[in-house]
Amino acid sequence: MSDTPPASAGSPGSPGSPDFDEMTRDIAEVPAVEVIVTVAVNLMSAAAVKLGLTEEGDTYKDLDEARKLVAALAGLLDASATEISSFHAAPLRDGLKSLQLAFREESLVPDEPGQGPGEKYTGPVYG
Repeated sequence: MSDTPPASAGSPGSPGSPDFDEMTRDIAEVPAVEVIVTVAVNLMSAAAVKLGLTEEGDTYKDLDEARKLVAALAGLLDASATEISSFHAAPLRDGLKSLQLAFREESLVPDEPGQGPGEKYTGPVYG
């Protein structure tokens, strides 16, 4: 057994380690609207995968996980509605509605109108 600790991947100066100072400077330069939109798009993409709407189909389908992601997306959009312009918000709301409708179609026992994922923020979603 050696007394020398192994070099960790996070050690400064080691190849492949992230430069946290550089990352902090980079994120400081990103406008808040861009961060919000990026998070929203990531939530949409993850929800689409969990709803089985991707090329892989039902491989990663998990409606429980999809419900959480759609609800989180709805909450984010509701909370940031006054902070982002309609230029950014409109396509995100359209995407959210599409995910909510897809969830309703995929559910074996559909939720009552107004009870689906995120509908407490958006109101009832109808086809």
